[in-house]
Amino acid sequence: MKITSPDALAQEIKNARKRRKLTQQVVSDQIGVKQATISSFENHPERSRVETLFKLLSALDLELRVAKRGDTEQEAKWDQEW
Repeated sequence: MKITSPDALAQEIKNARKRRKLTQQVVSDQIGVKQATISSFENHPERSRVETLFKLLSALDLELRVAKRGDTEQEAKWDQEW
């Protein structure tokens, strides 16, 4: 999925959490933060710490990939992996 804003990133992480049927509390317990931190990330990602992002990615078995905007070669490679 192409993500170009903090809100889109937070929404995708929230969706991933819900697909796994995990509550904010369960995830917060896994990564050692307060439930309010998860809520804050999902609702106001621009105020969150990068450390929180990577903890969430790890807990949800996700990874972050960075590519040059509009790089169709990278997009084609990404599509082929799925």
